[in-house]
Amino acid sequence: MSAAPRLVLATRNAGKLRELRELLRGQVPGLDVDTQVIDAETAGAPDVPETGTTFEANALLKARAVADATGLPAVADDSGLAVDVLGGAPGIFSARWAGRHGDDEANLQLLLAQLADIAPEHRSAAFVCAAALALPGGAGEHVERGELRGTLLQAPRGAGGFGYDPILAPEGSQRSTAELSPAEKNAISHRGQAFRALLPTLVQALAGAPVPPPAAP
Repeated sequence: MSAAPRLVLATRNAGKLRELRELLRGQVPGLDVDTQVIDAETAGAPDVPETGTTFEANALLKARAVADATGLPAVADDSGLAVDVLGGAPGIFSARWAGRHGDDEANLQLLLAQLADIAPEHRSAAFVCAAALALPGGAGEHVERGELRGTLLQAPRGAGGFGYDPILAPEGSQRSTAELSPAEKNAISHRGQAFRALLPTLVQALAGAPVPPPAAP
């Protein structure tokens, strides 16, 4: 018989679940990450509308809703691309910038068209991720942020990754994030930064320690 779940990741993305399990492996005595850390679908948790106005707000919305629906601690994230010359857009609208949620190619091409006349020295941007932990019943919550800064290319390069990966070259790199190996990308990614920053609080929560409150958005 499998051990009872102890943590829910508020996603149906298998890659995100695998990443969180690996971060937690060996960190909490007695925690079987392969059976006790589950995704929202396995937990029967609902989809949660992202109605917040910041990455942090959306991550907390999802974590709170899933924690309360399942009675288990929940982790959620929200991420996107923030372009400096566009005042931080597309930001929280990154996944639906062209109008239809999740149309990566349309989103990417629209953004490139909007930046067509922008010189390379003004094409700075960052991938941003907020990762949040919430305990059921409002018993505690915490959020952390990660950023991967770089420069937007004039045209897509590389076949790896997804979303806007083919057009962002991280600082100090001549390659797009879609040209990096998975190991190279994971080492510097905004999502990896946010989840690693959240890890100590998450470990404390699973050990029964109090969760410090999140910083103001």
